[in-house]
Amino acid sequence: MLVVEAKLKNGTLEQYQKLDEAIRTSQFVRNTCVSYWMDNKGITRNDLQKLCSTLAKNKNTPWVTLLNSQARQSAADRAWQSINRFYQNCGAPTRHLMAHVAAPSSRAKISGKKGFPQFKKYSRSVEYKLTGYKLSDNRRKIKFIDGFKAGEFDLWCSQRTLVYYSEQQIRRVRVVRRADGYYCQFLIDVERQENHKPTGQVTGIDLGLKEFYTDAQGNTVDNPRYLRKSEKRLKKAQRRLSKRFRKGKKQSNNYHKQRVKVAKLHLKVSRQRKDKAIKDALALVQSNDLVVYEALKIRNLVRNAPPLSTADPAGFEIQQERGSAFHALNSIQGGSAVKNRKLAKSISDASWYQFTQWLNCFSKIYRIICVAVPPHFTTQDCSVCSTRVQKSLSTRTHQCPNCKTVLDRDHNAAINILKKRFSAVLGVSPMSD
Repeated sequence: MLVVEAKLKNGTLEQYQKLDEAIRTSQFVRNTCVSYWMDNKGITRNDLQKLCSTLAKNKNTPWVTLLNSQARQSAADRAWQSINRFYQNCGAPTRHLMAHVAAPSSRAKISGKKGFPQFKKYSRSVEYKLTGYKLSDNRRKIKFIDGFKAGEFDLWCSQRTLVYYSEQQIRRVRVVRRADGYYCQFLIDVERQENHKPTGQVTGIDLGLKEFYTDAQGNTVDNPRYLRKSEKRLKKAQRRLSKRFRKGKKQSNNYHKQRVKVAKLHLKVSRQRKDKAIKDALALVQSNDLVVYEALKIRNLVRNAPPLSTADPAGFEIQQERGSAFHALNSIQGGSAVKNRKLAKSISDASWYQFTQWLNCFSKIYRIICVAVPPHFTTQDCSVCSTRVQKSLSTRTHQCPNCKTVLDRDHNAAINILKKRFSAVLGVSPMSD
């Protein structure tokens, strides 16, 4: 599947207001489905689909009829996704809940909050399937023809145009509202494959905060710290927004203008992170035939985790040592996974998770091997003789007392990450030569 995004331009204020009404209606359908599931037991996905038809025929909710029928079904599907995810996080089998699926899906119970379905208050998108819109012959314009009659918009796309794909390949169309305008996302049924020229290179990467990542060859990529660089402007804009807020009163137009300015600043940081992650992941995939990285649980790094049981020493070791990407952690005291909470912002700003997601995506497109390995003791172990050398967070150089090896801390961890993959599969080390 391929997603092509285009901006909706040259629309009037009334047209954009119609899109807002469609988004709010989709939110209403989704929240109603969640409420229906809360009030009744044994609800399945088909029951939520039937509820959409009931809402459209209800005289008390005439606005639901204006929304396209397949858009109502998509809203119900979103509600069911949150419900199904909640059951999976609880470790409950879903056989009786998903009768339309041949094989039941379940996974291990997770600790902490299970993600109970919540009501949406500020939805920003509405999704159409095959009806409710019409594309022009040259794929430069789109017209929404459901009950809201939002009308025709120009499609502005900087990278790809829709002329290369037929209408039969377009499976979904989603309208998304952002701080700088409205966008239209097209889900296209096409398999993207790129030719990869074998380079004979294999590498392991160690994610960190000082450097974004260090590979097994000692090369580093800088951490741009986009949020830190934008904090001065963000603080100034947010102070102005706070001064214009009037508690218990209707907010002024100046307040809403400033709110949009703050949102645009955050949107810029988000786009910078995404662009950086895509470029770094693509360059890494194109220059290597095998990429190994450490399987970090980013969510545990940026917030306090529940106390670990002393009866589970393996779990304690996982939290105590996660390679040098565990720079955010000094030690575990009182069962807290993050002692220094100030580093949580830096971890989020680095966007490790987004980078690994794009790394896996490009590895499938270019058909190379990309695997994740456990991060246990990748920083502490010597990459030459495997002697465990304890280090504090401030120790940036690995010095082995046994074989006298001196390496950068991150470089040593990257070599260990690569060796873990080969030792698990072949029982040999790629760096032995």
